[in-house]
Amino acid sequence: MFSVTYAQLNVWLTAFLWPFARILALVTSAPFLGHRAIPARVKIGLAACVTLIVAPTLGPLPQATVFSADGVWILVNQFLIGVALGFVMQVVFAAVTTAGDLMGLGMGIGFATFFDPQAQSNSAALSTWLNAIAVLTFLALDGHLQMIAALVETFRLVPVDANVLAAPGWRLLSDWTAMAMSAGLLLSLPVVIALLIANLSLGMLNRAAPQIGIFQIGFAITMLVGMLLIQMMMPNMIPYFARLFDNGIEEMGRMAAALRPPH
Repeated sequence: MFSVTYAQLNVWLTAFLWPFARILALVTSAPFLGHRAIPARVKIGLAACVTLIVAPTLGPLPQATVFSADGVWILVNQFLIGVALGFVMQVVFAAVTTAGDLMGLGMGIGFATFFDPQAQSNSAALSTWLNAIAVLTFLALDGHLQMIAALVETFRLVPVDANVLAAPGWRLLSDWTAMAMSAGLLLSLPVVIALLIANLSLGMLNRAAPQIGIFQIGFAITMLVGMLLIQMMMPNMIPYFARLFDNGIEEMGRMAAALRPPH
């Protein structure tokens, strides 16, 4: 007769639930994988499949029961690690969205918005377009697979029993947010500078010849200049996105290493 003791059941549950919490947290918070259009059952199934592959490769786990205070605390730690790793990649796409907002504002089409189901709010049309290009680039470069591979690597860098709440990795996460936002500003800088020059030229022309009616043609000119510059930037925009994604994957590893508590 097949029988299972409480100790064996606890070992099986801890071996699955603790890594499952970290993986599910990343799947639900990461770009594309955590999109609202993907059903929750698909996310849970994907996290469960990855956990079944990863769990046998983990080292010894803490000797704590699942529903004890220590077990719940470890579960919370794993969830926070997964959310932090997913947030690292979300910041990359937030930088792209910021660049689109700045470009659209300078072109005078900031009022053109679409409903973003991911953010549950209205987003600028240009930001939505750039974000769609970034997502397609992310998938074409197998960024989602690299992200999952980086997550699996974190189990070696940060053991399951790590106490991450007192680790210095959270400061590294805030620094990464600032660097990613500066990358978004650099992406929009050529368009913003060109539009600034165009607006200055239109202002000087309005002072020299007021009868032209700058306010009637200014909007069309700035929008045309912005569209032409974005079209000229497209060949270099995809490699720029690729570098952002590579930096995001590397930042996941650096942050995971910083989350490891000192021995």
